[in-house]
Amino acid sequence: MFNDIGPLELVALVVLAVLVFGPDKLPKLIQDVTRTIRKIREFSEGAKQDIRQELGPEFKDFEFEDLNPKTFIRKQLDNDDLGLKEIRNGFDMKKEMAEVADAVHGRESESSASGSSASGSSSASGSSGGSIDMTKKPENARDDRPPFDADAT
Repeated sequence: MFNDIGPLELVALVVLAVLVFGPDKLPKLIQDVTRTIRKIREFSEGAKQDIRQELGPEFKDFEFEDLNPKTFIRKQLDNDDLGLKEIRNGFDMKKEMAEVADAVHGRESESSASGSSASGSSSASGSSGGSIDMTKKPENARDDRPPFDADAT
């Protein structure tokens, strides 16, 4: 419960409690606080048991921590009933992004280039060596940006 409180902070809290409540009222206050915490825990456990009974026997393993999305996802990935690890391992994000970038820039990606070179270089024979000069701008590219409107921003 108090995992992030260090020993120095704990001593400071005790000294502050003694100064605020006084040494004669402090033991009674500690008993009241512990009794209240115990009642809250009993109420919480009773509510959990009632919910589990209402859900039925198929949810007897249900943990309320599973309602946290991170815990739920982590538990499902560890369970792997859906085969998510195979899907995740079979998907190469860098390769997919490179293929998309090549398609956008009009270049052939490595996988499609190797496939086309294996079938013959008929597509590369019509162009100038199959390479693209990246230093000069295409002829049909124009600067069609909308005008900047200072009042709109």
